[in-house]
Amino acid sequence: MRFLPFALSLAALPAAALAAEPLTVRLDPAPFEHRLDGDWRRAGRNTDAPKAVVQIPAPVEIMAQPVSVGEYMLCVADHACDAPGGPTDRADLPVVGVNWLDANAYAAWLSAQTGGTWRLPSDAEWAQAAGSLWRDDALGIEDDPANPAVRWLAEYEAEAARSRDRDRELRPVGSLNVNELGVHDIGGAVWEWTSTCLRRVEMDAAGVILSEEPACGIYIAEGRHRAALTLFERDPRTGGCSVGTPPDNMGFRLVREVPQGLLGRVSRWLLG
Repeated sequence: MRFLPFALSLAALPAAALAAEPLTVRLDPAPFEHRLDGDWRRAGRNTDAPKAVVQIPAPVEIMAQPVSVGEYMLCVADHACDAPGGPTDRADLPVVGVNWLDANAYAAWLSAQTGGTWRLPSDAEWAQAAGSLWRDDALGIEDDPANPAVRWLAEYEAEAARSRDRDRELRPVGSLNVNELGVHDIGGAVWEWTSTCLRRVEMDAAGVILSEEPACGIYIAEGRHRAALTLFERDPRTGGCSVGTPPDNMGFRLVREVPQGLLGRVSRWLLG
């Protein structure tokens, strides 16, 4: 990755000449067990989302590291992205203070600069990339209509544990951790936007889905726990996020779609 010396003027440099291909990790479709996303209710009461075996529909390449300040500010200099709400004085830090719209603007800009198709990952793609560092934040307790305090207390204890376990320090990209796939910086001080919008799912007592209502405009963010945030939220700590401990910082990484069919095979051959 290339970082811009911030002693130079961003506006004076041609952004297109500086845009570099990010380091990526390939994800191939393969079944894995995953706690499903969304707000789930069983027989009218809050419950953990079920686990299911899922599989991403097609191979993608995900950024090995979150988008950095230096990378994002090239898009700002090219007048294709709004300035972030987080710090901009260090090019090597992950960019934070960006909302879902900002992340998509950067994806469109990077796609135009590199010729690839970049976008936010889905919840399942992000979870597969996180691998062993993905955190299942299910409570493991069913809501008891005779004693609703049981789940309330479990939620309170979980939130208290998250508060004690929080890591608010922004570290240079690539320096926090790395998992078995070669993906860095999962689950630190930065939550990452996904393309998956919140859904509200009602099940009967036997677990059969009765209804599923998407709430697009609210999107899943992944980090030390899942969060659901409105698409314009840059700083969840000021409010506006879903129930639970709010994320400390909002950043993102992108996936690049892998060309399929004959054109894709020719493109990969040409690229070596």
